[in-house]
This record gives sequence, structure tokens and C-alpha cells, in this order.
Amino acid sequence: MSDVPESHPRHRSLQLRDRIVAGVDAGVTSIHGLIAHGRGEAFDYLLGEATHGFAREAIDAAATMLRTAKRPVISVNGNAAALVPAELVALSTALDAPLEVNIFHTSQGRETAIQAWMQKHGAASVLMPTREAALDFISSNRRFVNPEGILVADVVFVPLEDGDRCEALRRMGKDVVTVDLNPLSRTARTASITIVDNVMRALPLLLSAVQATETPQATFDSIANLAEAERCLRAMPA
Repeated sequence: MSDVPESHPRHRSLQLRDRIVAGVDAGVTSIHGLIAHGRGEAFDYLLGEATHGFAREAIDAAATMLRTAKRPVISVNGNAAALVPAELVALSTALDAPLEVNIFHTSQGRETAIQAWMQKHGAASVLMPTREAALDFISSNRRFVNPEGILVADVVFVPLEDGDRCEALRRMGKDVVTVDLNPLSRTARTASITIVDNVMRALPLLLSAVQATETPQATFDSIANLAEAERCLRAMPA
């Protein structure tokens, strides 16, 4: 990690950058993931690097959806593995939901590295994609899934998702919960529930909501929630 003092105004942001760089060095994160992280970081600046009310509402709704799912599955890509591996493992345990590796940039070596990385952070097992099971409505590498995981899931948690697979999952009748700092993205607008927040802040809150004795059952309006997030972005001072 960089030797950045806690008093530095970008201390937390630089810590996250270091996690992504460490993920690249470990063979877990694609170098393209650095670009994706930087894009998300820009939106986080506009949010004031804070978790807002609309994100907390989405987190409560997501916890309800995940807790009441029959076959929830947690999808893990390189950036998510680098940023929140322990939190994803804890969420998997709390939901009794399997973790499954799924990446966009094809690399069997990186898939194996992510599996080992997640096991290093406490995962008992991690499902891997196979060529024997594939999603409909998508042609990229992300179509390949595990026949006991995403293929048969009713709810898929996909933090830091790409839009084409989110669309495919929805067209197949699956609910999708995602974390996306950009409320205008295809993923954000396609998912059943989008948590517009930094995954580092959102995951601990989601885990707490899932572990709560009672999960709020309030109705959730995804379109209105995204509109509120967009208004927040536009209102932030430059």
C-alpha cells in the first residue's frame, strides 16, 4: 500500500486505488479494471464520497430480496474480488449463497486466481464457470456460468456489473441486485435493484441489513430511486 498519511484528503480514495493495483499484481484484476475503477471514482466524487438516503433505501430493499430468494448467488469479478473479498465471503455465509467467478476479459488463469483469492479470504468453496452451461441473450465470455450457480439462480448479486450480462439475466427472468456508482449506466437501469454507492461503503451496510433480525419489507421504486441519485449528482457543487 502507498505510504499516504491519514490526513491526506484523498487517503481513502488512494487506499482503494492501491487495492485495485494489488489485485492486478496478484493476477486477480484485469488491467482494464483500473479504467473501470477510475470511472466509478469520478462519480463517487460527485456523491461527496458519502452514502446517501437513496442508497440506504436500496440496500434495505436488496437485503429483503436476497434474504427471501430461493437460490441466491453472488457473482464475483476481478474488481469486486480486489476491493471487498472478505465482505463478499461474509455475505455468502449470511445468505447461504454460493460465490461464483464470472469475468468479462477471458482468462482461465485469472478465473483460477480469483477463486484462490476468495478462498484465501475465507471462502470454503467458489463455483467456477464451465463451457457446459451458458446464459442466453449474450455472446461475451460472461455467458459461461456454473450449472449449479448462476444458471439456476433466481436472484443474482452482481456488484460492479457490466450491462450486457445484466440485461441477459433479466431477460432470463432472474432478479439482479447490483452496486453501481453511475445511476445512468445500462446496468443501473436494467437491474431489479441498484445501490448507487461505493461498493466499499455499501457492502458492510448490506451485510448488516441481511443479518438484521427483521429486514424491512417496504416497497421499492427503482426508477424513482435512480432519479433521486441522479438529482444528487447534478446538485453537487463542482
